[in-house]
Amino acid sequence: MRTIRIHVASPLAVGTELVLPVQAAEHVVRVLRLPVGAALTLFNGDGCDYQATLLGTGKAAAVRVDGVTTAHTESPLALTLGQALARGEKMDLIVQKATELGVARIVPLLTERSEVKLDAARAEKRLAHWRAVVASACEQSGRARLPEIVPALPLAAWLDTLAGDGALRLALLPAASRSSRELRFTAAGGLLVVGPEGGLGERDIGALTAAGFDGLRLGPRILRTETAGLAALAALQALHGDG
Repeated sequence: MRTIRIHVASPLAVGTELVLPVQAAEHVVRVLRLPVGAALTLFNGDGCDYQATLLGTGKAAAVRVDGVTTAHTESPLALTLGQALARGEKMDLIVQKATELGVARIVPLLTERSEVKLDAARAEKRLAHWRAVVASACEQSGRARLPEIVPALPLAAWLDTLAGDGALRLALLPAASRSSRELRFTAAGGLLVVGPEGGLGERDIGALTAAGFDGLRLGPRILRTETAGLAALAALQALHGDG
């Protein structure tokens, strides 16, 4: 039986009643046509699933929290995806699938050859949109923790913020010789940088090298930006994380 999972951006506790967010209520009542008494699963990003019961099917759909369980859907491998901004739906796809693949953090990057430009207003709107994509992907995939996604920033500025925590630093480069099978991760996990449609420029590669990033090669073919990071995440999870 399909489990209906809904993200709620508020504290949850057994015995409490709350009104579902407008969009979630619309989906539950008008799209799924669930009856009063239907079972739902709520989550707010704290790592738990909250079993709930639908109390009403009006415009303001109310639910009661009946129980709580710890979710076990997170990967033991903490990965941060530093993704050069891609156009429109490509970026949405990357954010969605990276979430499904268990990434812990997503950093949209402005690189030397980035074609996407965001002013302050548009950047804020895109960030809100990406966070909604993350929540929806968690609903679908069963994750009870939302990966963090931060505002887009220049590659150099992001590199300046990195701490020396022992995380393995990797950048996808077609000319690299190191393969995913050779990697050895610590508890700190890893950082993975993926370039834009035109690839990482020489200044980008120089900055990454100076910051301690090693090149990673997936295979003999050059992948599109919306394919490369997802293929790498899947490989790393299979070899060093979920697998």
